[in-house]
Amino acid sequence: MGEPIQVSRVRIQKEKGPIRKAYIEPFAQPVEYGLHGGIKKFYGIDRGEDAPSTMDHIVAALGS
Repeated sequence: MGEPIQVSRVRIQKEKGPIRKAYIEPFAQPVEYGLHGGIKKFYGIDRGEDAPSTMDHIVAALGS
């Protein structure tokens, strides 16, 4: 097995409620994750601001 071509360095910080920020090196700005739409409904959460979910990020990555 060869050497890894990439090592991801990510730190997740929990904010208020379901909101989380992912700090991904070497990027200065964090990526914010939360809940919206059907995901909020599934978890029975009707408060707070909508934000993209981690599932949205995965789907976007697969589509590229």
